[in-house]
Amino acid sequence: MTPLLRSFLLLPLLGFAACTTRQPADLLVYNATVYTVDSTFSQTQAFAVRDGKFVAVGPAAELRQQFEAKQEVDAQGRFVYPGFYDAHCHFYRYALGLRDADLVGTTSWDEVVQKLQQHRQQFPQAAWVTGRGWDQNDWADKQFPTKDALDKLFPNVPVFIIRVDGHAALVNQKALDMAGVTAATPISGGTITKAANGQLTGLLVDNAVDLVSGKIPEPTADEANTLLLQAQQLCLAVGLTSLADAGLDKSNIDRLEALQKQSKLKLRLYAMLNPTAANKDFYLKNGPVFQDRLTVNSFKVYADGALGSRGACLVEPYADRPKETGFLLSTEKEYRALAKELAASKFQMNTHAIGDSANRIILNIYGEALQGRKDRRWRIEHAQVITPADMPKFGQFGIVPSVQPTHATSDMYWAGERLGASRLKTAYAYEELRKQYGQVAIGSDFPVEDINPLFGFHSAVARQDAKNYPNGGFQMENALSRPNALRGMTTWAAYAAFEDKQKGSIKPGMAADFVVLDKDLLKAPAAELRGAQVQQTWIAGEKLYQRK
Repeated sequence: MTPLLRSFLLLPLLGFAACTTRQPADLLVYNATVYTVDSTFSQTQAFAVRDGKFVAVGPAAELRQQFEAKQEVDAQGRFVYPGFYDAHCHFYRYALGLRDADLVGTTSWDEVVQKLQQHRQQFPQAAWVTGRGWDQNDWADKQFPTKDALDKLFPNVPVFIIRVDGHAALVNQKALDMAGVTAATPISGGTITKAANGQLTGLLVDNAVDLVSGKIPEPTADEANTLLLQAQQLCLAVGLTSLADAGLDKSNIDRLEALQKQSKLKLRLYAMLNPTAANKDFYLKNGPVFQDRLTVNSFKVYADGALGSRGACLVEPYADRPKETGFLLSTEKEYRALAKELAASKFQMNTHAIGDSANRIILNIYGEALQGRKDRRWRIEHAQVITPADMPKFGQFGIVPSVQPTHATSDMYWAGERLGASRLKTAYAYEELRKQYGQVAIGSDFPVEDINPLFGFHSAVARQDAKNYPNGGFQMENALSRPNALRGMTTWAAYAAFEDKQKGSIKPGMAADFVVLDKDLLKAPAAELRGAQVQQTWIAGEKLYQRK
């Protein structure tokens, strides 16, 4: 046999051998613009997935030769990113709130009342009338409302409507009576607001809210599960694959974990615990939880309230209320004791701090408790108003700034009235915080803000609202670059939860969570960012959302 003939006969066998040596994969995505958000922020065309993890990333031609996949997906040139991670939200509360009257965007107190009447007509048998999302700063009359209209319209049913920030609520007399709240009720770390004549107005701020909210009946187990799964679909539709739920009890976590084990709840959750005695007793004794889709590794603490309801604790008085500075929700002694307790454990301490005084106090307490241990990844949630003197402490003590960019563009219309021009310059200072610590974790705080993470991305990079106001952006010196904003809602969010070795990037070994968009977030005009549409959302290589 001639050498030429022998080579000719061997060609089919060699081709067959090459085919049989291709590695198996569950999924191969190609013809994509893939932003890996890895250490070099590389860009590629394709990736392979096996057993819920990325196994290879690279040029499409190479991967199609290397892998034989059960499923191949042509991305049709669309843009692929790691699954979006909301580093600070209230998923459980958002889910249960789906049964409430939606008061977000109301432009007057009269409109709020009208929506409550409509809600009551829709749910006439409900034991309470509940609603969420009003903001008096959006009204022509920016004064806080009173309960008079609620008393007149709903004399025999309790009403509870919470402000958009979750730190103030308006209730009617029926609700006050059911909770036993009177003008003489003592309160610490909150306000039971009274009129000039000493009568209650129905407005409750911070810790006072709990006096009434605790009387609202919990949904049944079936109702809660249904609402949680509805909320999951809404999250998937905007590209969210991981959530940090800020403030849960063990019973909430048990419910979420049960739904995950039943393969009904697919979202990955980082649950921050309320620092109750029961939660501390169980979790400090048993240690953190690190499961594939559930992390319980932190306690969520409240230092102060919100700027909009003047509960944020400031060093100097409010510019528009020169006799008020806000307040802490607990004593410095209590925060210091908790920090010492958690420093001796394996748990993070994640503290809500809005005002510059609250941030200063908590940063100093963190520094004392951590004693130079910079990789404990303790967090300041919001980090909203910081004095120039306190800003370096994030880097000095190793404290993660966990920020919500849409707060800047929601508050910018009135924040200057509360703070004055000088303090406003070091408020919502996300780029400065990034420089100090090296990164920022980005969330939305939904349902305080909209659930869509692309709204936060737009706010972070353009510092504008949905109408692209103001022209040129709000305090653009603190805008984030587009790569850093994307890192903040993927790999940096994962880092802030000690999950950066498991997810947040498209690279081998990471969880195969990714989202497909119709726009290039790194190059599209800023005015188009909020309108970008999620085409698909995948978790662990499973497609869980497809845009119709």
